[in-house]
Amino acid sequence: MALKKGFKIFEIEKKPRKGLLAVEWIIIGYMVLTMLLAFFMTTKIHHIEPMIWGRFRMVMMMLGLWLVYRLIPCRFTMFCRILLQLLVLGLWYPETFEFNRHFPNLDPLFAGYEQQLFSCQPALLFSQAISHPVFSELMHLGYSSYFPLIALVTLFYFFRRYDEFLRAEFILLTAFFIYYVIFIFLPVTGPQYYYLAAGFDQIAQGVFPDVGNYFATHMEKATTPGWNNGFFYSLVEGMHDAGERPTAAFPSSHVGITTILMFLAWRTRCKPLFWFMMPFYILMCFATVYIQAHYAIDVIAGWISAIVIYAFLLFLSKKFV
Repeated sequence: MALKKGFKIFEIEKKPRKGLLAVEWIIIGYMVLTMLLAFFMTTKIHHIEPMIWGRFRMVMMMLGLWLVYRLIPCRFTMFCRILLQLLVLGLWYPETFEFNRHFPNLDPLFAGYEQQLFSCQPALLFSQAISHPVFSELMHLGYSSYFPLIALVTLFYFFRRYDEFLRAEFILLTAFFIYYVIFIFLPVTGPQYYYLAAGFDQIAQGVFPDVGNYFATHMEKATTPGWNNGFFYSLVEGMHDAGERPTAAFPSSHVGITTILMFLAWRTRCKPLFWFMMPFYILMCFATVYIQAHYAIDVIAGWISAIVIYAFLLFLSKKFV
């Protein structure tokens, strides 16, 4: 059975898709939008050339893989087209900081909303209340499961639900770019950056000072709470050091994307897949606050935005995918 499926991956399709995929058009649209914004902000963005050449290379790679698919139209070459977009997601994310750091920082406003809703700062107190190494590792395990969960759902659809594969990836990838657009225009850095800039003593007293344009020139973040000798703690720290920026706090895209992944897992009607992912999903939702990556209201907004985005993209996918 496995051997037959392996051969099917390379089987030439009888009715190959001729043009670009819907999700590829979405990504081109995102590149055009952000490039126009970069030109509009050209006096503030001093390194616009790498953005231009980066987009040129992306278009060339996209067209190159489209040509390979047209020459060898099979599941494997289609998968390569999707894989390219998944692999470069980590490159688009830091770029949101290059835009939003030139807008007024909104963390004092959001930290204030957090205080009004919870009468405290959950991100400040959570790790202090439960500091046991085992709990810390569970939180960091949950947070580090983000990319493995994306890979798991993608591969499951590819191998077991190929007829729904492009729809699922359209929803997943487009959701990412919707969040990226939000992050560009909503400059909230989250507790790990704002608490350090404002001062932990002030935060503990419920005082949330305006830090002005601090993040336009600073990217320092607070030390991540938890057991710093843990394996998963080190893994999360490595991920943060590689690509984290003071951006993308509200809503939590980690929570939003993993919620969408749960919807996609449920849609497969494969209960083992859904229930296998559930513990990691729950840990993820708590972990974002525990490690001070997000305010609690970011998590709530992640849930709400995921429901709206998933429903909207599922509707669109039935028309365009």
